[in-house]
Amino acid sequence: MDFDLSREQMDIKKAAREFAEKEFPKIARECEEKEEVPRDLLKKGAELGFVGVFIPEAYGGAGLGFLEHALILEEFWRMDPGLGQQFCSLTFGSEELILFGTEEQKEKYLPRLTSGDALMGFAITEPDAGSDAASASTRAELIGESWVLNGNKVMIGNGSLADFILIFCLTDPDNPAKSHRHSVILVETNTPGYEADKILGKMGIRAADTANIFLSDVKVPKENLIGERGKGFYQLMAFFDRSRAYVSAHGVGLAQGALDLAIKHVKSRVQFGQKLAAFQVTQFKIAEMATKVELARTLTYRVCSMLDRGQVDSKLVAMAKWNAGRTAVEVVDEALQLHGGYGYMNDHDIERFYRAAKVLEIYEGTKEVEKIVIARRILGRF
Repeated sequence: MDFDLSREQMDIKKAAREFAEKEFPKIARECEEKEEVPRDLLKKGAELGFVGVFIPEAYGGAGLGFLEHALILEEFWRMDPGLGQQFCSLTFGSEELILFGTEEQKEKYLPRLTSGDALMGFAITEPDAGSDAASASTRAELIGESWVLNGNKVMIGNGSLADFILIFCLTDPDNPAKSHRHSVILVETNTPGYEADKILGKMGIRAADTANIFLSDVKVPKENLIGERGKGFYQLMAFFDRSRAYVSAHGVGLAQGALDLAIKHVKSRVQFGQKLAAFQVTQFKIAEMATKVELARTLTYRVCSMLDRGQVDSKLVAMAKWNAGRTAVEVVDEALQLHGGYGYMNDHDIERFYRAAKVLEIYEGTKEVEKIVIARRILGRF
């Protein structure tokens, strides 16, 4: 087994780190306060090759893999969770196009993402269908040569910014099998009937766009169906096997960033006549935090590397995602504790990291859902 990154991968990681170090600190707090990210920063990141590296070269991508994507996201989240999340969301859902889209769909939409000329999103969650995605009730009816969509999606990344968005919707409500009732349909957001209400005041990652979506007789061509009709649930699960793998890198990056901030603080802060770093209790905390981060990183890199070799293991992906989220929450909690009262003030970056961490145990599958996936693969269904 080879645990070392290749020279190219190390160069990608280094370049992402340098870009984030140069661009993020000067605007991170302002982006958090204004709850938006400058479009020119996103465009610049795309032009430098940091967006959609897993997209094939034929469609404007770098033709690399999910591991390289994870390496970039780790470094971005390490510098700032909100900006890191917004960069991740730029191509969120493109896996559906790569895996199940037609050649025409790929050629039309994917190059616009990697060039930074377009943003997309994937609308899955509904008011009464979060973890229970198979209960989504947003409806799409095939009338003549068009799909007509009606419904409501909530907490959707890029909902108010996306140029086009994928909608997980009910197309075959009478199918006796619950897992054969849904499909994925692409909607361009300038289509009449599409409305988005941006959500303000999130607990964390405020810089990243999140919105509630309302679809009222939204009419799109029948060719906008992604994949097969009635196979949307299976396509969604295939998407999660990929997205959860690289979202694990969010947790690794946040935890590493929190650790970095804690190390810097304890080396400079003096209490009882000596630096905090001199106390054995501090040293033990730093050692434990660093070990947790490295374990989460190793598992994250493993599942991403497996995906790039064509090996899909839902159990290991769920393990990586659950563990990375837990690691982020535990490490950032200790990091803030080491900052003492300073950590509670919003003029210290650790406060922003602390607020961002919890979402990692919620989105892309709650920690409870991840445990269900793991247990079912081990025990079977009971």
